[in-house]
Amino acid sequence: MKTLADRFRRWYDHERDSNAKCLAMLNSVPAEKQKTEEFQKAVDKMAHLVAARQRWLTRLGYWQELPSIFPKATPLTDLPAMVAKTEAAWLDYLSKLDEQELNREVQWLAVFDNKTYRWNIEGILTQVNGHAWYHRGQIASLVADLGGKAVDTDYIFYCKLEPIEVK
Repeated sequence: MKTLADRFRRWYDHERDSNAKCLAMLNSVPAEKQKTEEFQKAVDKMAHLVAARQRWLTRLGYWQELPSIFPKATPLTDLPAMVAKTEAAWLDYLSKLDEQELNREVQWLAVFDNKTYRWNIEGILTQVNGHAWYHRGQIASLVADLGGKAVDTDYIFYCKLEPIEVK
């Protein structure tokens, strides 16, 4: 049986696949629509996903700088390098993940209410995973509205389930 740490690594593999799909979706938007406020909103949502991942790594002690949580006016051309750097750091962190680490508690000061919170790594990793799903759906909707090619990033499609014959 796989461990809980293995499950988080698997879920991050799905996120990396979805990040690549989000970058492709953004690049599929017609050039004339890439100058719109709605397109920038989609790009900034992707930048927010990356920044959120970086912020959690900072709280976990694996990232140096604490980025702005809601980047604005992020150039589309900057996203691939931002994603790659963040993914490399997360892969390194997750390669060492074990049950002891999952139970470790972390405390941090939240920007939204200036209060200190404490949570275990298992809860944090679950939140970060779900947070990405939420915003990827928003990005796909914005891309579709802009005439780009939206792609379904649901986990079930990542798993590439094979249909079975029912008798």
